[in-house]
Amino acid sequence: MAVKFTILGSGSAGNSAYVETDETRVLVDAGFSPRQIRLRLASIGRAPENLTAILITHEHSDHTQGLIGIAEKLHIPVYCNRATQEEIDRQLGAKLDYRLFVTGNGFEVGDIAVETFAVPHDAQDPVGYLLRTSAGTFGIATDLGHVTRLVIERVRAANVLVLEANHDVKMLQDCLRRPWSLKQRILSRHGHLSNEAAADATAEIMSAGLRHLYLGHLSRDCNRPDLAFGVVQRSLQRIGATHVTLELTAQNVPCPTLAL
Repeated sequence: MAVKFTILGSGSAGNSAYVETDETRVLVDAGFSPRQIRLRLASIGRAPENLTAILITHEHSDHTQGLIGIAEKLHIPVYCNRATQEEIDRQLGAKLDYRLFVTGNGFEVGDIAVETFAVPHDAQDPVGYLLRTSAGTFGIATDLGHVTRLVIERVRAANVLVLEANHDVKMLQDCLRRPWSLKQRILSRHGHLSNEAAADATAEIMSAGLRHLYLGHLSRDCNRPDLAFGVVQRSLQRIGATHVTLELTAQNVPCPTLAL
């Protein structure tokens, strides 16, 4: 059986990805309503009742809002670090089956070996993930204000990588819907990656083993899919990375399932 990977949705209003192996079915983040998570899983023939675990990157609502209706209701284990757990408890007041890890340490969920690494974002203790399976390795690095040497070293092992391309800097600066304080937060080293920063990171991360690169967490107001795709695609062309397939994620619909 192939390992299957589906980004159920990615953006400022919700984030969740699904990974399935022979033995294990996990969500990375549950940032949609329980109804939306159920509908999006149903669109690929899956149901939340069969989930093995949910891995949480950080406590912001666009990554956690489905936990009460999915994890609490269905008694699905939730993996996160202690600082994230404490903030989720404070925000949601849910009774969740937590499986705590220390950032930087690894653990196993069924036949998936999970590695964790710190990312710079304005949350309590945000993490990225590397999921190693028999068919390939999946990296998740969204919600980070800049790409650290640690992030580069960890995600370079990925065959499939989800990397943030949140905003176009000029569109963000010109946006009338965002106050200056929010713009400063997004542009900060603990905010979100611009298209150009994602392109620069791609060049540093590049390896012969990377096959699929997904651009995630695109802003609805301060980016356009064609802009993000064009900036990163030009970077791939400059470094001769013809072996990499570049994909866009969407907020409203799941990406086509990738089978390895």
